[in-house]
Amino acid sequence: MKYLIETVLAVVLMGSASAHQLKTAVTTVLFNERTGNIEVMHRFNLHDAEHAVSVLFDAKGADIHDSAETREQFAGYVMERFQLATLAGERLNLEPVGQQIDGANIWVYQEVAMPKSLAGLKLKHQALQDIWASQQNLVNIEGRGPLQSLTFQAADDWLEVSF
Repeated sequence: MKYLIETVLAVVLMGSASAHQLKTAVTTVLFNERTGNIEVMHRFNLHDAEHAVSVLFDAKGADIHDSAETREQFAGYVMERFQLATLAGERLNLEPVGQQIDGANIWVYQEVAMPKSLAGLKLKHQALQDIWASQQNLVNIEGRGPLQSLTFQAADDWLEVSF
């Protein structure tokens, strides 16, 4: 019995120590018919963002928890590395809406007016992939037919969905 308890405890501790080894961010692209906008919501693990700002910005002065400037820098970094375009390649100029820390996550928000006619989207999401080659960015597209998802690996450029 003691061996079983020790084994279970070891597995639990090992799992919690490696629980956040996978670097993944989740982005939702939402077609909001009420507002007429495409709303983009990026969710990053706060722990990853903390490490990222120390690499990307001033390692000593970057403080994503207590510095609005650092949070804005991080949001700007994310917005530079996420892009939307029509299937014809016309870029959709996303505007910043804001950012916030919510528990163990930091959220970055963007939006753009919905084009009149849109048969699909081309997307690019390279946030944090210049820091970690293993970073995966999952993008869920909602509000235009069934939910569609794309997963961006470091080697990916533009991926697309059709409606």
